[in-house]
Amino acid sequence: MVRTILSGSSKYVHSAIREEDDFADELRRQGKRVVKLSSGDPALYHPTPKYIVDAYVQALTEGRTSYSRSQGVVELVDAIVERYRSRYGVSMREEDVIVTSGVAEALTFMNSALIDPGDTVLILKPYYTQYPVAIQMFGGKFLLGAYDESDGWSIDLDGLARLVDRRKTGSKRIKYLLITNPNNPTGTVVPRRALKEVVELANEHRILLVSDEIYDEVVFTGASFTSVCELAKGMPYMVLNGASKAFDATGFRIGYVVAPESDRTSEELKRKLADYCRVRLCANTPAQYAVASAMGNRAEHERTVRAMVRAIESAVATAMKTLSENPYVSAVRPNGAFYIFPKIDLKSLKFKDDRDFVHALLEEKLVQTTRGSGFGAPGHFRIVSLAPDEVMEDCVGRVNEFCKEHAR
Repeated sequence: MVRTILSGSSKYVHSAIREEDDFADELRRQGKRVVKLSSGDPALYHPTPKYIVDAYVQALTEGRTSYSRSQGVVELVDAIVERYRSRYGVSMREEDVIVTSGVAEALTFMNSALIDPGDTVLILKPYYTQYPVAIQMFGGKFLLGAYDESDGWSIDLDGLARLVDRRKTGSKRIKYLLITNPNNPTGTVVPRRALKEVVELANEHRILLVSDEIYDEVVFTGASFTSVCELAKGMPYMVLNGASKAFDATGFRIGYVVAPESDRTSEELKRKLADYCRVRLCANTPAQYAVASAMGNRAEHERTVRAMVRAIESAVATAMKTLSENPYVSAVRPNGAFYIFPKIDLKSLKFKDDRDFVHALLEEKLVQTTRGSGFGAPGHFRIVSLAPDEVMEDCVGRVNEFCKEHAR
């Protein structure tokens, strides 16, 4: 018997989003031009704004390159406090904000702090691929609520309530309920009424509510975003956010947690998250100063984020129009984030599953997407709609050709 040095929990550590990267790189080495529509990275197509880059350079030239305050430099923390006051009307203190190396690190810290082996978390599918990984790597389990595709990817509120009610009779309560708004991978913005019901459900059953709101400013015409901060008053909750999406600074790796309430659960969790920050020393110091400057430059930020969102909305519209010509897929029109999440009619195509579909699409048409089963939705695939209209039209046109060529 061959023994492994690896831990049992390490088997859960995997990224569905990046699993085709090595193959895509090999195709590029062969001289082929792969179009990457698999990564939600706005900086690939919308360069990080110059005023943010200049602020980073200034931080470097001023020598701000040493270890910084573990929970975040005061300038950035103050900027985050002001952002939530001005955007959402929420009053916070310095200790209510924890700066992390992206939301990815926030998820790791949060689950390490909260989850013992066997503990349960309630998430909704389709989900961001890292959620189950971050839970299972610490021995946790997850219950799955759902977004209803037949109703425009709306939250199945009745199903969510039933899951919570059934769990009340179990030996272990739900440690936390995690939602994503706007949603990755569906691009859905949760209506205020539905979000209010989720908040009330969590409050009624005394479940810590966690809301990943990294796309809070990437909202399309006609949709309206509501932060959990506006509704979850007087109950324990946390919001995950960062600079990657709305500030177009993915590589800066600046995320943060806000937990404005002062109940026992919130205070205990914030203290422990601060301990985790101290153990890993600090987030990227010059990047923190650059993001603080960006948040303070509201006029320039509003101008650049509006332009970026208009371009993304146009790319989504172009992709959806082209996709509508394909009888082998169907997709709910997104109203936020960067994503289209089509359902594949696998019975009409010569593929065994969505993994087979996306791999063959990459190999034959040089378009890299992500399998839906990685998001808990087999039979779907995710298209990142950040490229210019003409690129989206060409790539989705290739998807259409691909499906036609592989029809049964």
